[in-house]
Formats: sequence, structure tokens, C-alpha cells
Amino acid sequence: MLKARVIPCLLLKNKGLVKTVQFKEPRYIGDPINAVWIFNQKEVDELIFLDIMATKEERKPFIELISKISDECFMPLTVGGGIRRVEDIKELLNAGAEKVSINTYAVENPSFIKEASDVFGSQSIVVSIDAKRYKKGSYEVFTHGGTRPTGIDPVSLAVQMEAMGAGEILLNSIDRDGVMDGYNVKLVRKVSDAINIPLIACGGAGKLEDFANVINAGHASAVAAGSFFVFHGRRRAVLINFPAKEELELLLRQTGE
Repeated sequence: MLKARVIPCLLLKNKGLVKTVQFKEPRYIGDPINAVWIFNQKEVDELIFLDIMATKEERKPFIELISKISDECFMPLTVGGGIRRVEDIKELLNAGAEKVSINTYAVENPSFIKEASDVFGSQSIVVSIDAKRYKKGSYEVFTHGGTRPTGIDPVSLAVQMEAMGAGEILLNSIDRDGVMDGYNVKLVRKVSDAINIPLIACGGAGKLEDFANVINAGHASAVAAGSFFVFHGRRRAVLINFPAKEELELLLRQTGE
């Protein structure tokens, strides 16, 4: 049995599946329902869907689409994008999501995380943190799909979100998104060592060994990836896939020991 979760993180735009590079130039990948069917066949343990336009368009994720995705999912589903009200969370959970991911509004109104965790339980609340690295080695949190700097350090934000009741942190490196040259292990370790709740590392996976590296050296509790599961080969041909459980177990069975 795997000691760490390996989670496809899928991006939604206009009800279609897309993939970005450093949060830019979203490329259409296909129908999200088709992707779910493939991941069902591969016996994936968990899925994350993030609506990358919801905050910019000042709306929550499309409930009807999430309901359709959930109906087809054999695995737990986390959904994020534009969540700003307790009612938004209730609708998404009723539509079949097991957890919700909150990003921009967690920064704008940290007390909302406490309110949400009090109502739905910490296990249902994931705070997503998008961070960018500067040349001098400092990091800054960005909101609104990675377009607005906040002046906030990701470590301090993660600590604050844990105190507010978040059950997990989804940490995404903007610089590594879609590049497929490995996770920002240094950033992941800084954040994971500062908190006591699980941290999901996202952004940069290009090979299976990257998963083991960010778990062992970065102390991540789980790993998420997008491009790794939807592209194949140097030309980045679209091929939605997932490693066999035996392959992952062989690679990750010693993590954390």
C-alpha cells in the first residue's frame, strides 16, 4: 500500500480540460469526463479539479459540471475556484465533492477558513497556495490565478491557514508549473516543516523519481501533478495516463521510513 498519495491535478476552463505552463497559455486537453473515465480505469485514488477562470469571472465552479464529474468519479474529488461563501462550499459538497480548495479568498479573508472549517470540518477544507520564487531566493504568494502579488511569504500563510482550521495545504510552484523539471523541493520543505497538517506538493513533476524526491527531501505528505499525467514525449502529445500501482509502490514504498 502506498504511503503517499499521488494525485492528478486537472485544470478547468470554459468547462474543458486545459494545461498551463507557469500559469500561462492554457492549452486545451480534452473533455474532463473522458479524463475521469481513464483515471477510473487506472484506479487513481484521488482527483483535484481547479477552475482557473472562476475567480477572474467572479463566480464559483460550474455546479452542473462538477455534479457530472462526481457522478463518473470512483475516487474522492477536491474542487476549487472562486469559492467565497459557505453556500458555495455546501453546493460543491452536495454536488459530490469531498473537499474544496480555497485560494484567493483565503488570503483576502483568512477568517473565512475558520468559518468554513467550523461548519464543514477541517477534513473538507484545503487551502491552495500559489508561490513564485525570486532570484534572491525569497518567495511570494500570488492570487487570482497567479496574477496578483500579495507580499506574503508562503510559509507564514500556511501557518496562518493551519491555525484557522485548514485540513490540508496544496502548495503550487508557479515557476515549475508545466515545466516538468522537478518540484521546488526547497520551498516544499520550508512550508511542510512549518506546519503539522498534510502538504500536497504540486508543480514540476516530470518523472516518477520526482515524486519520491519531494516526499523524501521535501517532506511532502502527497504529490499532485498535471502535465505528467496528460502529456507524452518530447512533443507533449496529449495522452492521459497514470502509472501502474505496482510501479508507484516499487518507487514509493520506502518513503517516510
